[in-house]
Amino acid sequence: MPIAIYALALAAFAVGSAEFVISGILPPLAEDLSVTIPVAGLLVSAYAIGVAIGGPVLTVFTSRFSQRNVLIGLMIVFSIAQVLCAIAPDYGLLLLARLLSACAHGVFFGAGNVVVVGLVPPERRGAAFSLFISGITVANLLGLPGGSAIGLNFGWRIPFLAVAALGAIAAVVLFLKLPHDKRQEGERHATFGEQVRELRHQQVWLSYLTITFVMIGALAFGTFQVPIMLNVTRLHPDIIPVYLLIGGLGSMLGIFLGGRGTDWKPMPTLLTVLLLQALLYFTMLFAMHDKVWMTVNLLGTSILGFAFSTPLQARVITAAHAAPNLASSLISTAFNIGIAGGAFIGAMLLSAGVSYADIPAVGVVTSLCAAATASLSWWLERRSTVAAPGNA
Repeated sequence: MPIAIYALALAAFAVGSAEFVISGILPPLAEDLSVTIPVAGLLVSAYAIGVAIGGPVLTVFTSRFSQRNVLIGLMIVFSIAQVLCAIAPDYGLLLLARLLSACAHGVFFGAGNVVVVGLVPPERRGAAFSLFISGITVANLLGLPGGSAIGLNFGWRIPFLAVAALGAIAAVVLFLKLPHDKRQEGERHATFGEQVRELRHQQVWLSYLTITFVMIGALAFGTFQVPIMLNVTRLHPDIIPVYLLIGGLGSMLGIFLGGRGTDWKPMPTLLTVLLLQALLYFTMLFAMHDKVWMTVNLLGTSILGFAFSTPLQARVITAAHAAPNLASSLISTAFNIGIAGGAFIGAMLLSAGVSYADIPAVGVVTSLCAAATASLSWWLERRSTVAAPGNA
């Protein structure tokens, strides 16, 4: 495998860590900047909004340029943004630095996908894509608990410097090892309007809606999981990174199971995952005080929280096959709208006096909404197949 793909995976790890790590350092960050934990949690929403808006807009703009240069430039901007996060003297400047980082994040994966296609022959693209995307999975496995451990022991600013160093290393390796783009003369790219028309299929936009519902529930809880474990489960701060690592292991298992389920029966797999997720959030309402049950629920929601995405992503790309780049970028937008919405809803509920122990109720409602949306999409698809002229 070309070393450039390993560099892209390292960059994906850095980018993913930057998004996830904030959840593990909210308490010391909030205390140092003299803001409440709900207000600090809005840094998650701001980042997600930056990705959701910046991704599609900047992807369209940067598609005209060399994707090699775009990726290198993105990692430079990303690393600078992490340094600015580390040295931010107040909440407002930290928020602006997070938004700058989010804009780089929003374009990164679309540009990375384009570059990966050109680095390997068609028969090796599956393995190359898996290696590239593994960076974001490992970030959830190691970046969040590792950043939390560093932040809780050495100060919340240090994880941002560590992520900046990773981004800088990735930029240097990409500059040295990533070949220049090979452009075909006379090659025509679909116009923006033509790509947008590909998104009209109900399988596409209902899948986006399903993703958004799931992520609202996941981040209403996930953004505040550390203070929940400290204040409800009564865990010692030193054991928190272990619990976050358990969640990371669950995410890796979830990706594997989601992929197998997609190859088997994608929609039954998806609906089963969503209903089980609602059930686990429901049990959290009564079991978060128990350390064993909290462990089981955290592992289960992590598995299910990553298993659901593969069937939906495959569904979107299949339906919007003529506009894979824009469709892929909007998958990230749907994820991050949900991330922003979940963090915002969680913060507003806590600010309104709702207890940490009741936050999983958001996940119950949104998981059921996601199951209903996915069921509607599947029913419409089956109905259109039956009504097709060839099946009359």
